[in-house]
Amino acid sequence: QVQIVESGGGLVQPGGSLTLSCAASGTIFSTLVMGWQRQVPGNARELVATITNGGSTHVAEAFKGRFTISRDSANNTAYLQMNGLKPEDSAVYYCNARIIERKETPVMRQYWGQGTQVSVSS
Repeated sequence: QVQIVESGGGLVQPGGSLTLSCAASGTIFSTLVMGWQRQVPGNARELVATITNGGSTHVAEAFKGRFTISRDSANNTAYLQMNGLKPEDSAVYYCNARIIERKETPVMRQYWGQGTQVSVSS
């Protein structure tokens, strides 16, 4: 079993910063990719950023220059540094991870966290 837990959300003023954390735990042989998506009620979930276990990153165009993704591979933790936050960044941010649980059965599965609310308002 694998658990994904996000933290770091909250209320911040426009122009402020937040860092979200995502920790994967449980039976993990390899965490291939970790990433963040976000969702505003009534809208589809949208990709924010991903990072591979080799450190390759992808940040969606809409967030380049403001958001940075990083990870601590030894601890199966990913971070999303968000700067210059705008009211339209208010959303629930979800972490997901593509994980191989056991070396003996190298099947990749995708896991999701429960989400963390980010609210940007003055």
